[in-house]
Amino acid sequence: MAIVDPRTGQPLSGPETSTATTPGAGASAEEVIVDVTMENFQQVVLEGSMQRPVLLQSWASWCEPCKNLKPVLEKLATEYAGAFVLARLDIEAYPQIASQLGIRSVPDVKLIAQGQLYDQFQGALPESQVREWLGKYIEAPDGASQSPEEMAQAALATGDTATAQAIYQELIQQYPEHVDYQIDLAGVLLAGGQVEDARQILDGLPPEHRDAPKARGVRARLQFGEEALSQAEIEALGERDDSEATYQRAMRLVADGDYENGLEALLALMKADRAYGEDAARKALLRVFDALGADHPLTVTYRRKLFAMLY
Repeated sequence: MAIVDPRTGQPLSGPETSTATTPGAGASAEEVIVDVTMENFQQVVLEGSMQRPVLLQSWASWCEPCKNLKPVLEKLATEYAGAFVLARLDIEAYPQIASQLGIRSVPDVKLIAQGQLYDQFQGALPESQVREWLGKYIEAPDGASQSPEEMAQAALATGDTATAQAIYQELIQQYPEHVDYQIDLAGVLLAGGQVEDARQILDGLPPEHRDAPKARGVRARLQFGEEALSQAEIEALGERDDSEATYQRAMRLVADGDYENGLEALLALMKADRAYGEDAARKALLRVFDALGADHPLTVTYRRKLFAMLY
């Protein structure tokens, strides 16, 4: 499993004749997780990186974020089974090494290969972000386990909002500074019908995050649910096919999560009666794009259709 430099696309791992543990060969924790000392730094980090990549984690006992990051890196080191070595440096015990490396704050993680520093990050990144960062250089092994975020999304996809809620609540406790988890939790609560709890989280976000695209999306979903007619009211419309009835059916579809049919109905209404509700169909389309996010396939598709209709 070669490490790849994204700048050149070339492998960075050592020669094929390396005696390093073969990735996937069942490496033990003792083989892939090493505590760095003055005596073994040269061998483990510098010489060792000539054989396989080394992830150098600098930490301290007083550092709370370090405690959150530690199990994530240990899990990945074991999971990758020899694709890299996790070298842990206690900066309190070995301040000389930390000084030579220019460590100014912890946690600090450096990726070293062929004796060179190729990338680094500071702070306790959530597991999903560490996986993404590591994945730029080292291919994930077959059968890699899911991150907590992936497990939450899988649970949500099956309608198990209780499990997704529990996962995000735990992530918020571990990473209170990662505001996106609070927004994710608001989305889960909304999916589970806990509208006021979701609103309370959104209203309590730091000011600089309240109007961020992700928060706007969840708030838009909340508002769609509040504005849409109930299913009984939709059924009471009967065979009506006027603009008002078409708009209300589209809003109900969106509130129920049937975004594609809702977007299609809004686009058709806009084409048939642009003046309805002072351009209500176009405004609703833009709000749905906000709710889905700019990169969602439906947003990309229907934004293109909207643009073609307008121009």
